[in-house]
Amino acid sequence: MSLDRFLRLGETVILGTHSFDPEEIKVFARKFDPQPFHTDEEAARHSLLGGLCASGWHTCAMWMKYNLIAQEEELRQPWPGPEPKPEFGPSPGFSDLKWPKPVYAGDEITFTRCATGYRQLSSRPGWKILTLQSGARNQHGDAVLSMTNAVLLKA
Repeated sequence: MSLDRFLRLGETVILGTHSFDPEEIKVFARKFDPQPFHTDEEAARHSLLGGLCASGWHTCAMWMKYNLIAQEEELRQPWPGPEPKPEFGPSPGFSDLKWPKPVYAGDEITFTRCATGYRQLSSRPGWKILTLQSGARNQHGDAVLSMTNAVLLKA
């Protein structure tokens, strides 16, 4: 199996779908982003957003959860290649993070990623840096999250 095929290079992979429950939104926000439109339904109704919505960081955290679940499932698959099975390492970061629309209580959000390319790391022999376009859409097909991110890959 080629590395491109293993990574599904150029293919948009659906990671999973999550329903954002009002209580879950408030619990996350109270701990990590305690703004009234995330923590108080009445205040949220009177805000610019017009209703209780998830923190963008909550949306990102759920993307990461579903990304790791999908990655674990992929890594459990048999490896037919003659070379060692690729190994994922840490992420050096992301860029172009955007939350184009709010995630409201009750929204069903589908998370995706698409590996767009990779290159050798001269500072870490045997390791590559994999670049991905990642995002999420609500049940209406509207984008609610987009970012370019990267992960280190031993391959």
